[in-house]
Amino acid sequence: MKIAIASGKGGTGKTTLSTNLASYLAENEKVVLVDLDVEEPNSGLFIAGQLVHEDDKYKMIPEWKLHTCSLSGTCQDVCNFHAVIRLGMEVMVFPELCHSCYACSELCPTSSLPMVPQKMGVLRHYQKGHLSFVESRLDIGQEQAVPLISQTISYIDQEFPEDVIKLYDSPPGTSCPVIEATKEADFVILVTEPTPFGLHDLQLAVDTMRELNKKFGVVINRDGIGNDGVLDYCHIEKIPVVARIPSDRRIAELYSRGELIYTKIPEVKQQLLQIGKYIKDLQIGVNE
Repeated sequence: MKIAIASGKGGTGKTTLSTNLASYLAENEKVVLVDLDVEEPNSGLFIAGQLVHEDDKYKMIPEWKLHTCSLSGTCQDVCNFHAVIRLGMEVMVFPELCHSCYACSELCPTSSLPMVPQKMGVLRHYQKGHLSFVESRLDIGQEQAVPLISQTISYIDQEFPEDVIKLYDSPPGTSCPVIEATKEADFVILVTEPTPFGLHDLQLAVDTMRELNKKFGVVINRDGIGNDGVLDYCHIEKIPVVARIPSDRRIAELYSRGELIYTKIPEVKQQLLQIGKYIKDLQIGVNE
């Protein structure tokens, strides 16, 4: 099972849920937690494991060769992202815009744009008992998260068997990084808070998951701080509310110290038990 934990906005509690759920499930079975919020990964603040693998990650970008170039302009014509532009007697390459599609390189009539590797980040794999934790982090100055997210998911698929539960701590929002992180998930947990702002962004996330044809459910974090707008919306839209994590000052105190919550607050552990049962039922349905 691949379970993506996402939300329409940042700060709803994705990392809190991801780290605590992964640690709770790992008490009895093998679990992989993957931090795909590569622009600002912070699940590692709560998972103190032993480093077992580290790997630099690269993306391929074109490099212009002046002496062989005929300045045909084909590269500029075929690039949908304006990463390659011909200006007079020169071809300029903008690595930040390049999506590594190889079109300019493959279609250049003089092979003057060979693709070369450019480091974009690093992947680290930690182990703590039954829990494997993998995080990737973009290098400073890199602007595209999607290639690193894609390579991280490929690493997970290669290193871990299908019968292991895989939890993807996804980036916030509804843009390209979220699409990449959730597109192969069997189920998506959307974390929200019971406020008008939380409801607004939940609706955006729901629309996105429906566009991707994904099965999903909602976990309400900080339950009790706002109104019943989220619950009413989920009822009308027939969206399952998998769990409701209470609003409790102790949760904020534990989080601020980088500690797991479910071991200290029984109400949270009970909600994780409920989510775990829901995942198990899903897993049985997938296997059947």
